[in-house]
Amino acid sequence: MSNSGRKIVITGAYGTLGSAVVELALKSGATVAAVDYATPTNEADREGLYTFSGVDLGDSAATVACITSAAEKMGGIDSLINIAGGFVWGHFADSGIDSWDKMFNINVRTAVNASQAALRYLLQSSTASIVNLSANNASKSVAGVAAYTASKAAVAKLTESLADEYKGKLRVNAVLPSIIDTPINRRDMPDADASTWVAPAELANVILFLSSPNSSAVTGALLPVVGRV
Repeated sequence: MSNSGRKIVITGAYGTLGSAVVELALKSGATVAAVDYATPTNEADREGLYTFSGVDLGDSAATVACITSAAEKMGGIDSLINIAGGFVWGHFADSGIDSWDKMFNINVRTAVNASQAALRYLLQSSTASIVNLSANNASKSVAGVAAYTASKAAVAKLTESLADEYKGKLRVNAVLPSIIDTPINRRDMPDADASTWVAPAELANVILFLSSPNSSAVTGALLPVVGRV
């Protein structure tokens, strides 16, 4: 897999998965704009990397300003990888509408804002792509995660719709991981068998394959990535 010379924007770039995707993208030869609301431990730019912290992707104006700056610094955008998002768990009867608003704001609104802001730059690239982060249980949910999985199902449908609307001009795909092996998930599920979870580096490989020209015949795909089950 090669992303040599490609200009990639990665949202949610400072989390466990985002960091893995950023590092692999850089190793594969890409120039990367790393975007997040959080601040990284070391915010200094290094070769091939431009960092954007404190960016509220739920705010359309702030998103446009960030994506425009990234495009200017990199000289365009070939790929957008939407990782920014979050998770809440709770019994339906105990969860207010605020939890639903939160999930749709951080999982759907961020992807929509980033995609709209990047669109005009992506359409100037002959190998343009978007990769979204949905979830494996978006198609068959379970107790306690209704708001989360509903929002991830919306991301999946956004993916399919954009892939159809821009077919031949822009490839749009999504990964549907099961549980990702992160420090937070290990803390919250101490008795679970983490050996069956998806390693961030493994998921990063799939994401960057879909982002790259190597997957030029793939668009509208919702690809399950479920670890060693």
